[in-house]
Amino acid sequence: MDLQELRNRLNELDRRLLELIAERQSVVERVGELKRSSSQATRDYAREKQVLDGARKNARELGVAPEIAADVMRLLIKTSLTRQERARVSAEGQGSGQAALVIGGGGKMGRWFTDFLDSQGYVVTVADPFNAVKDYHCVADWTAAGDKFAVTVVAAPLKQSAQILEEMAARGHSGLIFDVGSLKTPLIPALRKLAAAGAEVASVHPMFGPDTDLLSDKHVIFLDAGSTEAKRAAQKLFASTMARQSEMQLEEHDRLIAYVLGLSHALNIAFFSVLASSGESVPRLSDISSTTFDAQLEVASRVAAENPNLYFEIQSLNEFGLEPLEALSRAVENIATAVRDKDEEAFVQLMQDGRRYLASRG
Repeated sequence: MDLQELRNRLNELDRRLLELIAERQSVVERVGELKRSSSQATRDYAREKQVLDGARKNARELGVAPEIAADVMRLLIKTSLTRQERARVSAEGQGSGQAALVIGGGGKMGRWFTDFLDSQGYVVTVADPFNAVKDYHCVADWTAAGDKFAVTVVAAPLKQSAQILEEMAARGHSGLIFDVGSLKTPLIPALRKLAAAGAEVASVHPMFGPDTDLLSDKHVIFLDAGSTEAKRAAQKLFASTMARQSEMQLEEHDRLIAYVLGLSHALNIAFFSVLASSGESVPRLSDISSTTFDAQLEVASRVAAENPNLYFEIQSLNEFGLEPLEALSRAVENIATAVRDKDEEAFVQLMQDGRRYLASRG
């Protein structure tokens, strides 16, 4: 065979691979139906291990690198789980034609909740003064949409969310109401007012980005704002997903988030700020990069692409936000001091302390 004939043969094989993937997906859909009918969980870790071990074994017999086979199967498993989760959310959805309102539904996270509620059978209205969303009924002013909704999601910026929640308390807005703010302290007074007015109000913090397709191993935090029933109703919306549900008190949320979000964001902002001021180009550094550098660069690139105004809110509106930032500054100074003083013992101690702490994660 000449080069063109070999390429044609590769094209044929690629087509066959895709046909087999399509056939596999149809079997996956049937598996999902049987799991739902027998009330089995969507994800089965033992079965995933069997599939990956089998892929590695078959790869060795066929002369293919085992980890290549495992990587391909991980991608197929993730795709399969995504399809099964979506099908389960749709089949077990709570909507049944009820009305839902997403305030700020034209934003990234608002759009995620718009699609999520729609997939559960809710008839969703999007209220957003800046962005209309195709295929949904949209209004610029949420107060013009009425107040008779089974579910209302407040996905506006924090300051606006507080104002909206305050007005809902005055208007007697009905149905389940919850915000999805990254901080809760600025919202607590309004949430308490809503609860005192008898509203079915809760607070939710999805710990994932708006591009998330599969909720397996993603965390969603549910906070009691004065109505245990409302918190449970919000949790029920996610019952058909594979998300990990966590609960905490409103008052403890922001102190923990200062580390989970504030510190991690600050680390990456500092990382790419140092690179940006170094005078070295990204392509040049990438040409000599290490595994650690590449991994850090990937995370930093995702952080840099996020909404800087939202990230500033997360840092500046958190009354606990300076604590981890000041600790970060001290940690960097400790590293610099150890290096400057050629103090190997101090440097090693820093790494050993960190290793012990991280080992406790299990």
